[in-house]
Amino acid sequence: MSVAAIILAAGASRRLGRPKQLIEIAGETLLARAVRVAHEADFAPLVVVVREEAAFADQLIGGHAVLVTNMAADEGIASSIRRGIEAVAGLDCAGAVLMTCDQPRVSPEHLRALTADERAVSGSLYSGRIAVPAYFPASSFESLLQLRGDVGARELLRTARAVAAQELALDVDTEADVQRALELLRGGA
Repeated sequence: MSVAAIILAAGASRRLGRPKQLIEIAGETLLARAVRVAHEADFAPLVVVVREEAAFADQLIGGHAVLVTNMAADEGIASSIRRGIEAVAGLDCAGAVLMTCDQPRVSPEHLRALTADERAVSGSLYSGRIAVPAYFPASSFESLLQLRGDVGARELLRTARAVAAQELALDVDTEADVQRALELLRGGA
């Protein structure tokens, strides 16, 4: 069975003041990079949850991903998780990896490591906590559909299997983060 990837890209980028999804680092946008990495990890289907389709349609890397619009994006990340799970719930998937588009150092190897046990919830361990990217087996989809607000799947990850990835502590929320990512990833790393 396949594993789906759900890329959460419906945030308003309020702290940054411009769409982080379209920030270009090492020759590709953050959203295009996330889609590419999920594709290289051999996940299918790839679902990208966005606030508005038109602005991101050209970021899908040759049709490897499907755009899903989250009309309730202002509620917070839980609405995007629900929208992504709704898009894959009826498919024959072992589970889904939830990821954001603002972690430019995520790798296909790390994403695959999250799915080592397709029956167990697994999350990325960095900055002293377990967070996204995270893998959820299909048996947990119903719990994900119950999430509300802007806290995501934090409670579901408290007892998750942890896969260390300190490099994921860099997420792009501010201009200083953009500069740091540009420095770290100069040359396409």
